[in-house]
Amino acid sequence: MKCPFCGHQDTQVKDSRPSDDGSAIRRRRSCPNCNGRFTTFERVQLRELVILKRNGRRTPFDRDKLERSLGVALRKRPVQADQVEQMVNRIVRQLESLGETEIPSSTVGDFIMKALKGVDEVAYVRYASVYKDFRHTGDFAKFLGDEGFDEPSGKA
Repeated sequence: MKCPFCGHQDTQVKDSRPSDDGSAIRRRRSCPNCNGRFTTFERVQLRELVILKRNGRRTPFDRDKLERSLGVALRKRPVQADQVEQMVNRIVRQLESLGETEIPSSTVGDFIMKALKGVDEVAYVRYASVYKDFRHTGDFAKFLGDEGFDEPSGKA
């Protein structure tokens, strides 16, 4: 593994242990060249996934992009980092279990929506506003009504 600090090609593993949910191996590494320390994660990848965009482009699936998307929706919400990691793992497993190597971006979006709805309603609506391309406040009202959210109580 290449050192992220000095670029040295040969780093040493100092400690390995499973992640909290057992879906990855966490490795603490050090560089003999610059003495830098860093962590890597090793995960099982069943197949190379490709995302089919709405415009017809194909892009490799990016787990980090999925995590960032969830992070944006969940910003300043009472959701722990380990919950986000579990959501990412669950969504990736769902995508891999579809048995397809090319997956429409809408399928990924639907899985994200389902995951967020079960964790945080505000994050769910935030994500929906971008995913469903809300243009006006009426779009929010219609979406909330369609989803069966209660009317606000008016209390602040």
